[in-house]
Formats: sequence, structure tokens, C-alpha cells
Amino acid sequence: MAFQTVKALSRLLLVPALACALAPAGPARAQTQDKQPSTFAPVIGAALLCHDHLDNAYFYSWLKARFGAPYKHEGGAYWFRTGETTLWGAPVTEVLVSDDTSEWVFVGAVAEVAPDELEQAVRKASGVHYTARDASPYPLRMSIPGSTIAYYNAKSKIYCAKFKPLPPRR
Repeated sequence: MAFQTVKALSRLLLVPALACALAPAGPARAQTQDKQPSTFAPVIGAALLCHDHLDNAYFYSWLKARFGAPYKHEGGAYWFRTGETTLWGAPVTEVLVSDDTSEWVFVGAVAEVAPDELEQAVRKASGVHYTARDASPYPLRMSIPGSTIAYYNAKSKIYCAKFKPLPPRR
């Protein structure tokens, strides 16, 4: 029964993604890329906080439909520039999604604020708390669901990573 529910949810998520992917690529689409998609925070924000199922193919399609092709493929991830988007009040300039070469499925974002500022913004907006994993000057911060905030030079990287499920045996 759980499998059927997941399958039904997958179809519900796939239909909007296909509709966006099949939308005309003319001037109307270019104009929408200048603005933050209205679903950016619920879709990407929920994934970054580990409040969503991680499916790299879904997130790749979702990001490509809204921001165009990835500008680089590096470190086991596709990187998308997101323009002037924000999450929890913090500017987010890039979102990355894992490719299929890693044993991890992940979604991440680069925020233009220091990790302590991003942590405060997330806590204020969503109530999610993070704990420093050690006493180093640059500790990883992790939430109970598994979301991680890391130092990325003077910026932050926030991500959710989970082990990739094994394909069914044949």
C-alpha cells in the first residue's frame, strides 16, 4: 500500500514538471526566469530542510524548467544559477542537484550570507534548529531531519543528502 501511495505521489509531482518542461521557450518563458518562481521556497526550501523526498531527476527537471540548463556539471552535481532568489529571507544564487555518479542523492544551495546568519534566518522562518557538530572555527551545523549548513568561503552552503536507494534486483 505504501508503494502505491509513493507511486501516486510521483505521478502528481511528475505532471507539473512535464507541463513546465513542455512550455514554450519563447519570450514569456524568459520573463519568468527573471523572477523567483512562486514555488521556489516550498519545493527547494523543503528539500534543503530534508522535509521532502529527494529525487535528483525530479529536481533537475524542475530547476531546468525554471532556470534553464545548468551552467556547470562538477563535483557530482549539476549547478544552476538562480538569479535573485531568496529562501528564508537570505539571497540564494545557486542551487545544485546530484547526478547519478554518487551514492548520495542531494540538493544544495549557496546562500550569500554567513552560516550563522543563515541558521538564524532558517530558525526564524521555519523553526528548524541546527546544532554545531564540533567546536572548530568552521563547524558543520545539522538539523534533526539531516539538513546541513556548511561554510563555503564567506558564504553558506545548505544541503540535504541521503543515501541513494538501490535499484530493484532483477
